[in-house]
Amino acid sequence: MKNPQISRRAILQAGGAAGLAAALGLPTSGPAAAADLSAQRSGRHTTEIIDLGPAVVQFSLMSSILVGDIVYIGSRNLDPVRIVAFHVPTGKVVGETVLDTGYSIQALAADSTGRYLYAGVLQNAVGTLPNLYRWDLATLSTKATPIGRIGDRDVRDLSVAPNGRVYAVGGGSPTKPALWEYNPATGQVISLGIPDTGATLARAVAATDTTVFFGAGSTLGGGGSAGRACLWVYSRATRTFANVTPSEMLADPSIRELAILGDKLLVSSAASTQQSKVALLSLDNLASYSVATSIGKTAKNFTSIGDKVYFANETGICVYSVASNSVSQLTLNGPSLGEIWGVDARNNKLLATSGYGFVAEIDPGTGSMAVTDLGEAGASATPQTVMGIAAGAGFAYAGGNGVIARHSLATGDVLNLQSQGEAKDAVIVDGVLYTGQYSSQGIWKYDPRSGQPIHQAADFPGAQNRPLDVCWDEVNKLMLVAAQSDTEGGGSFWTYDPTSGAKQCFINPIDNRQLLRAVATRDGVAYLGGGLPTLDGPGTIVAFDPVAGKELWRIEPGTGAGISALAIQGRNLYGLTRKGGIFVIDIPTRTLVHQADISSLSYGFGALVANRSVIYGVSDTNVFRLDPKTFEVATVLADTKGGWYSGSHITNDENGYLYTMRGRNLVRIDDHPRR
Repeated sequence: MKNPQISRRAILQAGGAAGLAAALGLPTSGPAAAADLSAQRSGRHTTEIIDLGPAVVQFSLMSSILVGDIVYIGSRNLDPVRIVAFHVPTGKVVGETVLDTGYSIQALAADSTGRYLYAGVLQNAVGTLPNLYRWDLATLSTKATPIGRIGDRDVRDLSVAPNGRVYAVGGGSPTKPALWEYNPATGQVISLGIPDTGATLARAVAATDTTVFFGAGSTLGGGGSAGRACLWVYSRATRTFANVTPSEMLADPSIRELAILGDKLLVSSAASTQQSKVALLSLDNLASYSVATSIGKTAKNFTSIGDKVYFANETGICVYSVASNSVSQLTLNGPSLGEIWGVDARNNKLLATSGYGFVAEIDPGTGSMAVTDLGEAGASATPQTVMGIAAGAGFAYAGGNGVIARHSLATGDVLNLQSQGEAKDAVIVDGVLYTGQYSSQGIWKYDPRSGQPIHQAADFPGAQNRPLDVCWDEVNKLMLVAAQSDTEGGGSFWTYDPTSGAKQCFINPIDNRQLLRAVATRDGVAYLGGGLPTLDGPGTIVAFDPVAGKELWRIEPGTGAGISALAIQGRNLYGLTRKGGIFVIDIPTRTLVHQADISSLSYGFGALVANRSVIYGVSDTNVFRLDPKTFEVATVLADTKGGWYSGSHITNDENGYLYTMRGRNLVRIDDHPRR
């Protein structure tokens, strides 16, 4: 893997409240002087909250398609959701439209005339709001309008048949994913049926005037043995489905991409324990096909030049030769592309849209590329939702999509570090940042004193793709990481020695069903917290020797819910469940000493941290503390409306300051509980 470089520009954020900031030992000018400060005092107890400004700012994207000379790009985790029009010849953004619902756009498709662009959004909740839109490209100043909704919460892919009918697939609802059709003539969106009751997510669709292809499976939520790759064909004449999955793809988690190439259907799989595959099926005889093993675990965004098909994997661009039925990696001479969300062909060159926020024009013959930063081209950079955070040694870090924002606590300057994937959680040890990097990126490292870019420090099995909790074992001098497997179910426990580089991975240390979502440590023992993909229990706690790699003991608190977070203070292990339960286990006696319902403060994915001899917790809506003697819960900061993408986080630095999110801004909390 090439090491991503620090982004070409730093983002500065301004603030005020100079006098109050000076009183707190902060700079009296610049961003760290605080845009907002609030304080509350009650007796000997004081709490001061400082607003450090937007946590992560850049133009973040999740989809891309070329129509004529313009690349249309859908935003990711920005508010409001938008599509920008990037004009390739001039290198400028020439138009933008805002959508009324959703948080990201993964699906874009244009009709055969190039007049209409269709977009499908990802949403936070099931409901009746529209998730399908159409933008009239004849006049870019017009706004995209809602045209209806599919019954699935999220739209993952769209395809427009030559006759103008639009087909959509997705998931995220309690029901199994269906194939949906929008008829522009009637304005109706209807379900054509659920082809596969084992699938949990549909990610690909392609349509001709007579047939529609539906690609599904599951790569989210611990898929396990259910919901493997499936490809179905729908006959518009008979209104029936038939399973046409190539046998070579059946072991993969899902079908990832579909595209019509002349009289052929291109199919790719998303892989887990094996390499992904690319298949070419004859539209006249779907049983006649060829399959090639690809490179890596991802194959998406097909385009073609001559008899060569180009597509993205997790490290760059691949080439599929139809003549030889083989896949090779294209050698690129330029910066890392990171996660690629669009590959198109124009004038015998490739256009790759990078999750780092740029479009690269690539000569496939030489691999040379010219890069245009979308922010510099005119795309508006606004605050993202945030993954993990960490603080220490004068900096606070916030992870976004393809970026980690480094906040200087002395000057307020913010520097964006390009990093592949997403930093789901992180910790700082001796001034060095270590992250658990999604998806299948292992542990990354950044030392601001070295002058070196952030880079991968350790890799782990690709199926163990989602590291969710990171902590430091001071006794054994080890990084400890709890990870879940989205595709295989279960999870793993990682250890990493930053000094020697030694690493270990223990797969399914709880059982083969519970995902690992939390880890804490005391006296050289790791405590692992598990849970099912759903909210329900058992939520087992396992005490684990991270050096010997063996279980010491286990306990089930009996909360009937999966574990969301763990933290240790003194002899007690504190746990937070996804249903809003809090419990305390006395470690020496291995007994449950306290249990309570705090669902009014926390529900879903929360986090805990030990700070100043007190346990603090955070949810999407509140920051709270637990009294170390009575275990009574008190609110520290209410109505946070935290701008989190995949679960809330809270961290602390060596001075005892807490850091979390209020809205899409990073805040610092100085809390002094009454003793």
